[in-house]
Amino acid sequence: MSVLICGSLAFDTITAFPGRFAQQILPEQVHILNVSFLVPTLRKEFGGCAGNIGYSLQQLGGEPLVMAALGKDGALYRNHFEQLGMSLKHVLTVEDDYTAQAMIITDQDNNQITAFHPGAMGQAHQLKIEADPSVTLAIVAPDGRDAMVQHAEQLRAANIPFVFDPGQGLPMFDGADLKRFISQATWVAVNDYEGKLLADRTGSSLAELSKSHLQGLIETLGADGCNVYIQGVKTHVPGVKAEAVIDPTGCGDAFRGGLLYGLSQGWDLVKAVALGNRIGAIKIAVAGPQNYTLDRAALGV
Repeated sequence: MSVLICGSLAFDTITAFPGRFAQQILPEQVHILNVSFLVPTLRKEFGGCAGNIGYSLQQLGGEPLVMAALGKDGALYRNHFEQLGMSLKHVLTVEDDYTAQAMIITDQDNNQITAFHPGAMGQAHQLKIEADPSVTLAIVAPDGRDAMVQHAEQLRAANIPFVFDPGQGLPMFDGADLKRFISQATWVAVNDYEGKLLADRTGSSLAELSKSHLQGLIETLGADGCNVYIQGVKTHVPGVKAEAVIDPTGCGDAFRGGLLYGLSQGWDLVKAVALGNRIGAIKIAVAGPQNYTLDRAALGV
C-alpha cells in the first residue's frame, strides 16, 4: 500500500565550514551582523523534504508517492526519480519558475545555516488529494504555506491518517493554525527546537498536546534519540551511534522514512521510531541526503 508524501523537492547546494559558527558570530554585535564563511568544499545534491523522505522509504521497500512541485529546471530530478523507480504521478512541473533551491553551510559541530528559495514549491497547492484506497498513510512535510494547509484539510476529508511534520515551515503558522493542523493529524513529529516553538505558540507542552486524539507525538533529539509522547506519557527511545559523522543534511527526513515504513506496516509507534533512529544514523555517515543505501536484511525489514 502507498504512502503519500506531501512536501518539497529541491536542489541542495551543500558546503562545509571548517570552524564553528559560534566563534564567528558575536552575540553583542548581531544588530550589525556581517559575516562571511570560507567553504572549501561544495556539492550539489537532490533534496527537499518530500524527495528525501521518499528516498528513505523506497530504500526500505515501501511505496512512496511524492506530491510536490518542480520548476522548469526539474528534468534532472524527474530522471532521478525514474532511475529509482519512484512514481511521478503527483509531481507537478511549473514552467515559469525554478525548482526550489537550498543553500546549506554546515560547521564542524554539525550546526547548519540554510538559505532557501521556494521557487516552484509555492505552486504545490495546485496538487489536490482525493480519497484513494491504495493510499493508507501520508505525511504533510514542509512545503508552500497554502499547500500544507490544503493538503492537511484534504487528507482529513479523505480519511487518510497522516503525520504533521511542520519542520522549517513551522514559523509560518500562528498558534491557531498549528492547533488546527494538530486537530486534523494522527501523529505529530518535530525536532527539539521545533517542539519548543510548537509548545510556545500553542500554549501547551508536548505532553499536553499528546493528551488528545493523537496516536503519538514525536520529538527528535539528534544523536540522543527521540522522546515519544502518547496520551501524556513520555517514552525515551535511545539514539543509535553512527559509524561516522559526515553530513547531517537530510537526517531528519531519513528518520521520517523509517517512521513511515514502520507505521505503514502496523508497528507500534516506539518500534517505528527506533527504526527511524537507525536510518538517521546510517544517513549521517554519508555525504548528501540521497546517497546512502540500506541493507533491509540487516535492518530486519
